[in-house]
Amino acid sequence: MSSPLIILLALALWGFVHSLLASLRVKRLVRRRLGDLARRSYRLAYNVFAGASLLPVLALVGLLPDRRLYTIAFPWLLMTAALQGLAFLALLIGLLQTGVSSFLGLSQLLSPTNGEHSELVLHGFYRWVRHPLYTAGLIFIWANPVMTANLLALNIGLTLYILIGAQIEERKLVQQFGETYRQYQKQTPMLFPCPLRRFGPRG
Repeated sequence: MSSPLIILLALALWGFVHSLLASLRVKRLVRRRLGDLARRSYRLAYNVFAGASLLPVLALVGLLPDRRLYTIAFPWLLMTAALQGLAFLALLIGLLQTGVSSFLGLSQLLSPTNGEHSELVLHGFYRWVRHPLYTAGLIFIWANPVMTANLLALNIGLTLYILIGAQIEERKLVQQFGETYRQYQKQTPMLFPCPLRRFGPRG
């Protein structure tokens, strides 16, 4: 079995488990069985597990046999570095707009009354796209100036996961926010701004 295929299969397994644990059904089951502490700590535990379980998949990129596909040379290298820098900055700003402690799960753990995603964020980058963190992540991974077969497999797997995950998250947000989110969907693109489309509501 080739290295890229192993990486894609490992990512598929990680993505399946990750999505399963993020589902409302599993969350309700865990909270029903383990009580209020599970409700408050679920997002933090979920994030820790997701990050830790992704590390072995990332390690495969460097450990398995690989071959270089291309390298972007100077001065075009400066453009890819700028894109990655802007994407990283956008990721940080998006996290601040979402609320870092809420995104990580710390505020849910420390506050008994704080629910997950209790408020729909419509300001900042969220006026331009519905999932700016995903947009920044996609730009960052694809702007890498060095591309190998293993890295290409990783990027394809992560892109598919983001696209599928965004659809799953959209359904959960519709369940939570109802018509408000449906109107937001109509007004605001999912991942990339459209100059011919009116931007979302001010938040």
